[in-house]
Amino acid sequence: MPDTPLAIGVDIGGTSIKIGVVYRSNVIEQTKPAPTQDFDGPEPLIDHLVDSVEELCSRHRGIAGVGVGVPGFVDFESGVVHNLTNVPGWENYRLKEVLSERIKLPVIVDNDANCMTYAEWKRGAGRGLNHLVAITLGTGVGGGVVANGAMIRGARFAAGEVGQMTIDWKGRTGQYNNLGALEEYIGNEEIAVLAQRVYKEAGQEMTLDDCSPAKLSIAAHKGDKVALELWDLVGAKLGSAVMNCCWLLNPQAVVIGGGVAKAGDLLFGPLTAHLYSQLSGPFKEHLMVLPARFGNEAGMIGAAAQSLEAAGIAILP
Repeated sequence: MPDTPLAIGVDIGGTSIKIGVVYRSNVIEQTKPAPTQDFDGPEPLIDHLVDSVEELCSRHRGIAGVGVGVPGFVDFESGVVHNLTNVPGWENYRLKEVLSERIKLPVIVDNDANCMTYAEWKRGAGRGLNHLVAITLGTGVGGGVVANGAMIRGARFAAGEVGQMTIDWKGRTGQYNNLGALEEYIGNEEIAVLAQRVYKEAGQEMTLDDCSPAKLSIAAHKGDKVALELWDLVGAKLGSAVMNCCWLLNPQAVVIGGGVAKAGDLLFGPLTAHLYSQLSGPFKEHLMVLPARFGNEAGMIGAAAQSLEAAGIAILP
């Protein structure tokens, strides 16, 4: 029997569903990811989750709980999913109740960025800290907050939406009519559109695919001046939002993960320079800007860890 019970982590993304058995900070077995769009509504997806959980439980003794991360607004207390981003049919769905009844195990349901935050706080880059902000950069921008040694969830469990914070009060209109939302500027697609425009202004015609964050990283490492300029712009835009988080929350660390963060120093260099130049002593002294430890498995690890905590089981690194 392991010194820490096993748990199952589920990451329901807009693109795919990942389900794995988690031991401490490791996914020791994972089922084959399933395309989210293959499921026409909640019921077929629930059937898939139940079948997968039962399959994993048959091979691993001592599963103590199941944690589910979803890309949308969730009532963490009741486990009601108010919506799934880009996935229809999930309005006000009682996911925790339905799943608990079918698998007979403790279940928690949380926002996917909160799951990433929890993983990094308890077992990753932010382990041992009591005050941190975690941000995940990908198709969109998500975030989570830890303050005074606890997750900050807000009055309706929706706190931490860094991607919807404004970096320009006269800026682009976001999906909630919020002006200048960070997500409208540094999501994967938004970076590619910006890059295509900047290259065109420099006299180079580039496809959107050529302007993806991954290819911009390659170009920048080869000394491409336009690509280097673009990463400085992305760092400045992200730095504006992170600066606001720091003034509001005074964290010990900001943990950055997600696909865009794979740019490494190309992003973190400009980000920290822009950030520290906009903070005073108590807000930047000892402030750490850290790359996330976990990649695509962060959601599963964080969801599983939260299910153990909900069951009253100590979380070990």
